Amino acid sequence: MLAAAVLAPGTALAQAEPGSADPWHRVPEILRKIRPPRFPDKWWDVTDFGGVGDGTTDCTEAFKAAIAACHEAGGGHVVVPPGRLLTGAIHLLSNVDLHVSEGGVIAFSTDPNAYLPVVFTRWEGTECYNYSPFIYAHGQSDIAVTGKGTLDGQAGKGPWESWYAKGGPQGADQRALRKMGDDGVPVEQRVFGAGHYLRPAMVQFLKCQNILVSDVTILEPPMWTVNPVLSTNVTVRGITVVSTLYNTDGCDVEASSYVHIRDCRFNTNDDCVAVKSGRDADGRRVGVPSENVVVQDCYFSGRWGGITVGSEMSGGVRNVFAERCLINSPDFPGNYPVKYPVYIKANRKRGSFVEGVYVRKFTGQKVDREIVFINMSYNNEPGTLPVSVRDIRLEKFRIDGADAVLNLVGLETDHLVGVHLEKCEFTGITGPDKIVFTDDLTMRKVVVNGVERGQAG
Repeated sequence: MLAAAVLAPGTALAQAEPGSADPWHRVPEILRKIRPPRFPDKWWDVTDFGGVGDGTTDCTEAFKAAIAACHEAGGGHVVVPPGRLLTGAIHLLSNVDLHVSEGGVIAFSTDPNAYLPVVFTRWEGTECYNYSPFIYAHGQSDIAVTGKGTLDGQAGKGPWESWYAKGGPQGADQRALRKMGDDGVPVEQRVFGAGHYLRPAMVQFLKCQNILVSDVTILEPPMWTVNPVLSTNVTVRGITVVSTLYNTDGCDVEASSYVHIRDCRFNTNDDCVAVKSGRDADGRRVGVPSENVVVQDCYFSGRWGGITVGSEMSGGVRNVFAERCLINSPDFPGNYPVKYPVYIKANRKRGSFVEGVYVRKFTGQKVDREIVFINMSYNNEPGTLPVSVRDIRLEKFRIDGADAVLNLVGLETDHLVGVHLEKCEFTGITGPDKIVFTDDLTMRKVVVNGVERGQAG
């Protein structure tokens, strides 16, 4: 029998407010403003520029030449034909679609020197110069990575895991970069790369607009997989991500707006979709929120969160919508079960706000921990900044199997405000909810193990 929920002092359970405005009315207008780029019907085959699909020939210069030719001619498609093409960093230019044909594989070098010279990037929410992401664009417009082929990061064959595992050398560089961000060291002086150990992202678009990532399978990224940063009008659709290294999120939307993620499959060793906006002082310095993000019809089989916000959210996050996603689906089980289908991470070191996370029609099974975990004391990092998390809504969930429905951790100084559940059914729930410093928690037509909840317990 399900134990009663545990409510700490300072927690208020409110009555539902029938007839309150439905935030989902905003979604059609958001989607109308998201339009994938279109490209001229012109095609450049990488093998015409010296690329060889034997898996051993270095095709870096062939990719560079084909992309430059396509860009200079006004744009079109750079084609990777069937075969396995080995390369270092690929830098996209405006009006170029990198199209990986079915049977085509871009295999990324396991040599870190293949991702030099350093480029301007954002690493875990702090700006710096570091190894180039494997596919990278900075300040470009109308760019895409498409096709039924594969991007193979080969991360398990490279040095990347040794950089962070078992107290590896990444930790010292990570701490140094975070201190630089907190101390306001000029970005041009935050130079890592050769002799340092900050793993690059797999695909990163920085300060770009009109972006499409479609249909490709992405294997074994060294770190975050698809990472639009300070970008707008982004479509990610129909991709499959399979990652085994730690900290390899599926799609990290960072300080970006008007983003549509749909029909994707995420089998990750971290969060599936994470919405972020920069870390601590450096994130507040840049000060750009992520907003108007819509996630639909995805499979989530990741080690941590399904739809996640934070923890790097110092620029703020608002208006995140996620619907019709499957958790730990039997036909896409993944390497790890999702711990939290909805996971929000913040603290007083990050500061800032999360306002408006709306999730509905999630279905699934065998959740590893709680269905919703909102933690305003993430990693117990000390800080003095006000932090606001409010207006979190769940509707029409159907999930079987979890430790609990809710784990809500507000702060005595900064309460969690406005968590609303409606028309949800949860079975196989084995333990009590944990709720501390939470105001305006409502439940309406929420059934847990066959018992309707109109109040906590």
